[in-house]
Amino acid sequence: MKAMVLDAPGGRLVERRMPRPRPGPGEILVRVHACGVCRTDLHILDGDLVPPSWPVIPGHEIVGHVAALGDGVEGFSLGDRVGVAWLGGACGECEYCLRGEENLCSKAEFTGFSRPGGYAQYLAARADFVYRLPPGEDLSMAPLLCAGLIGYRAWRLAGRAERVGLYGFGAAAHILAQILRIEGKQVYAFTRPGDERTQAFARRLGATWAGGSDETPPDPLDAALIFAPVGALVPAALAAVRPG
Repeated sequence: MKAMVLDAPGGRLVERRMPRPRPGPGEILVRVHACGVCRTDLHILDGDLVPPSWPVIPGHEIVGHVAALGDGVEGFSLGDRVGVAWLGGACGECEYCLRGEENLCSKAEFTGFSRPGGYAQYLAARADFVYRLPPGEDLSMAPLLCAGLIGYRAWRLAGRAERVGLYGFGAAAHILAQILRIEGKQVYAFTRPGDERTQAFARRLGATWAGGSDETPPDPLDAALIFAPVGALVPAALAAVRPG
């Protein structure tokens, strides 16, 4: 198969012929149709995140179909449309796994980091970490496997909220904004100060208000979700949220 391989941090992705993986017990062989590019992939390329071994095949926003089944796999059939995300495995036994927080497991595996990723024609993935997907367009579905999951999970943790502030309006936030509008919620988008282009984009997606992160929204927020890695946004978001 063909794969795009990174041999060392700071290097370039190189196209390489590699053996097609064989699914082990409990694994699925996925024929990749599309794989998105996440900021985490760029961190790996730049050397900000160092995988446990080199070379590595990045990519964890994967849409494809089942090409083969390993021993013991149930609930999937050849040809099923599936997705593979960042979290690629966990021990299933620790306190975090038992309460549904496998991402905190000390033995967690990550697609495109500690497991081969989706910048290849095929990959083997643990069946219990593969998502069954509905019919749809592959390129549009791929970003939902990371940015979409991040935004949706954050919203669910926020509880019931009608006016939702999104601090940082990148991939996760702009996908979530569309979900919130479908749900009838009011979206308040906060961008870098002066980023009028992104603010206009937020308004086109239906945001009630869009402005800089240094601005006060016109209405108190019921919840604020921070996607930008900027510590100073925490007190700003707290000040914008109503009591309770």
